[in-house]
Amino acid sequence: MKKFSVLTVLLVLIFISCRTKRPGSPRVLVYTNSVSGPNAQTILQAVQQLGEKNEFQIVATDTSLLFNDDSLPNFAAVLFLNRSGLRLDYRSRIALERFMQAGGGFAAIHPTAETFNWRWYGRMIGSQGDTGVSFIHQKYDGGRATYINGSFGVNDVNSEEHLKNLLNAIEYGIGHFRPLDYNLATTPYPPSENHFTKTSLVKATFFEPTEMTVLPNLDIVVIQRRGELLLYKQANGSVKPAGFLNVYYKALKAKDVNVEEGLLGIAKDPHYSSNHYVYIYYSPADSSVNRLSRFVFENDTLINSSEKTILEVKSQREICCHTGGSVAFGPDSLLYFSAGDNSTPFDEPNQAFVNHGFAPLNGAPGHLQYDAERSAGNPNDLRGKIMRIRVHPDGTYEIPSGNLFAPGTAGTRPEIYVMGNRNPYRISVDQKNSFLYWGEVGPDAPVDSLATRGPRGYDEVNQAKKAGYFGWPFFVGYNYPYRHYDYLNGVSGAAFDADKPVNSSPNNTGIKDLPAAQPAFIWYPYAVSPEFPELGTGGRNAMAGPVYYTDQYPAATRYPDYFNGKLFIYDWIRGWIKVVTLQPNGDFEQMEPFIPSTVLHNCIDMEAGPDGRLYLLEYGTGWFQKNADAGLSRVDYSMEAHAPVAAAAVTDTSASAKGPFATGYAMTQALDCKSCHKEDGISIGPSFKNVALKYAGDKKSEDYLSQKIVKGGSGVWGDVAMSAHPDMKAGDLHQIVQYIFSLKPKKKKP
Repeated sequence: MKKFSVLTVLLVLIFISCRTKRPGSPRVLVYTNSVSGPNAQTILQAVQQLGEKNEFQIVATDTSLLFNDDSLPNFAAVLFLNRSGLRLDYRSRIALERFMQAGGGFAAIHPTAETFNWRWYGRMIGSQGDTGVSFIHQKYDGGRATYINGSFGVNDVNSEEHLKNLLNAIEYGIGHFRPLDYNLATTPYPPSENHFTKTSLVKATFFEPTEMTVLPNLDIVVIQRRGELLLYKQANGSVKPAGFLNVYYKALKAKDVNVEEGLLGIAKDPHYSSNHYVYIYYSPADSSVNRLSRFVFENDTLINSSEKTILEVKSQREICCHTGGSVAFGPDSLLYFSAGDNSTPFDEPNQAFVNHGFAPLNGAPGHLQYDAERSAGNPNDLRGKIMRIRVHPDGTYEIPSGNLFAPGTAGTRPEIYVMGNRNPYRISVDQKNSFLYWGEVGPDAPVDSLATRGPRGYDEVNQAKKAGYFGWPFFVGYNYPYRHYDYLNGVSGAAFDADKPVNSSPNNTGIKDLPAAQPAFIWYPYAVSPEFPELGTGGRNAMAGPVYYTDQYPAATRYPDYFNGKLFIYDWIRGWIKVVTLQPNGDFEQMEPFIPSTVLHNCIDMEAGPDGRLYLLEYGTGWFQKNADAGLSRVDYSMEAHAPVAAAAVTDTSASAKGPFATGYAMTQALDCKSCHKEDGISIGPSFKNVALKYAGDKKSEDYLSQKIVKGGSGVWGDVAMSAHPDMKAGDLHQIVQYIFSLKPKKKKP
C-alpha cells in the first residue's frame, strides 16, 4: 500500500509537471552589441551550438524591438551578452521587469555597469551605482537571474569552462520552462503622451517672468524680473497688472554686465485662503541685499504698505551671477528659500591665471567676486545656501530644529538648511515627508582637468532628506573634487577631501572645517552622461518640480495613480520634463520622459495647482528681453487618448525660406542655440549675423567655428560661456556653420 501511494504521488507530480511545462523547446533571446561582423558571428555561432546540444533555441538581436509584452512571453529567458541593459529605453526596461515578474529568466555576461539610472537592474546584477560583484546567482523579483562580470569573446568559444559557465547561466534562467503569468507583473507602463494636452493660457505677454504661485481659486500670480506682478484670472483667461516693486535689475555703472537680480521668487502662504499672505524674494533698488518679505495680496493687488521684511541676504552688486531666489513651503508650514553664490564664473580680465569654467576659488585680495569660498563655502554667509525658517504671524521667525547649524554656533548662520550651492534656481519640498529638492545650475568647464583643476561642469538635481553640505565650490556632481589653485602663479595643489572639507580662504568669515560633502542625486555634463544618458547633451539648466501625490487633488482633474509619489524635474535649456520614480525611502529608482514631444519654451517654473494639474511658466528663448514665446500653460490629462500630432503638421515657414540652408537653420532652432543667439538681435551671445560678418570668407573659419560649437567656451564675444555640444556629428556642424555664413550681407554691386 505504501509503495502504491509513493508511485501514485510520483505519477501525479509528473503529470502536473508535464501540464505546467510550456510546449516545444525553450527559446532564449540574446541581446548583444552586434549580430554581424566576423567576431559577432563566431560568438553567436558558439551560443547557437550550445543551444542545439542542450535543446534550447537562440534568437539574437542588437536592438530593443523585441522588448515588449507581446514578444518577450515567447522566450523562456533573456541573455545579455557583452552588453548591459542600460541602453534600453524606458518602455523596454519596463517590459524586462514585467517579464521577470511573470516568471521569466535572465542571464548576463558583461563588465560592471553604472546602474545609477536603473536601480532595479542594478539589484539584479549586484551593482550599487558604480560598484558591482563578480558573480551573482539568485531568484529575483519573481524570476531567476545570473550575472557574470566579464565578457565572452572569440577566445572563449573553445573554452569548456567558459562555455559551461554560460550554459549554467542560461539553464538557470530557463528553469522548469513553465508558462509565464503576467498577472504577477507589478511594474506598470506610464500613460502615453496622447492622454495629455499642453493648454496655452497666456501667450506673448510676459517680459522676463521668473516664478509664479497658483492661488486656491486657480488664479495665478506671475512675477517678472524687472519688478512687475501680473495676475492671470482663471475665470476669463485675462491678465492684469497686480503690483510693482522697485527692484535692481540692471547694472548701473558696469558696462556689458548682465546682472540677474530683480524680482526673483514668490510663494503663497499655506493658509492663504484665510490670511492672503504671499512671500516674495527680491532685490530692492535702494539696498545691496536680496530681501525676503511678506505681503498681503487682496482684491487682485499686492498691498505694498503691508510689507514685513523677514530676512535679508547681502549681495555684491554690479557683477554677474547666480541669485537663486526660489521660495517654497513644506507640509509643516516651514518656509524655504534659495540664494545663489553671488560669484562670477567667467575668466577675470587681464589676469594670467583664471577660472576656465572650473570653481572660482581666487582668495587673493581684490578678487572677491571670483571667490565662491566667501559665499557658498562660508557657513557664516547666507549666499549659496537654502534657508529654512518658521515665520510667525508678526513677521518674525524662529529656527526649526534640524537645521545644519544649531543657534549660537560661532562662525555659522542658523537659518541654513543646505549649504554648498552655486545657483539653486528652483526648489521644491515634498508635501508629505519634507524632503527638499532643487535644481543646481552648474559650472561650464566642458572637459575634465583632473590633474590641474578638477572635473568638468555638471548640473545637478539634488535631494536633502536632512540638512547637509552639498559640496560647492569644492566639489561638483558625484562629489568630484576640485583642486587647490594658486591664481598668482598658476600652481595646482591637492584635491579637496569630501569627508573633511576645509575652507581656508581669507574671505571665509565662518568656521573652516565644513560638514562632509553630500553627492548629487542626479548629475549631468554637457556631453552624454554615463550615469544618466537619457538626459541628453548640450546646454543645461536643471530645475526641480513637485513630488506628486494623487490623494491631494480632486479626482476629476488629477493625474493617474501612476504618478503617485513621483518627482517631476525639468531642464530650462534642454526643454525636457522627466518623471523620477523614488524608492520608499526616497532613493532614486528610475526615470522616464514626460510629454517628450511637447515643445517647451524655456520652462522657468513648474507648479502643481490645487486641481492637480501641472502649470508651466515659460521664459521664452531670448535672454533679458520680452519674448513672443514666453507664456503660461497647463498640462491637462484625459482618460480618452487624442490622436498624436504628426511632426509634419507643424510647418516652419522661416526654415523653408532659408533654401539650401534650411537644415542648418532648423538645427539651430531644435538645439539650445536659440537660447543664446538670435539671427539678428541681442541675446546673451552674439547674433548669427555678427558671427557671419566676423568669420565668413575665412577658409579656416568653418573648422574653427565647428570646434567652438563642439567645445563651447567664452572670451571672444563676452564672458558668458556658450554650451558645449561634444557629440554633434561633422555633417550637422557643417550644416549649421554654412547657415550662419549665409547670413553675411552680400556686397552691393556698384
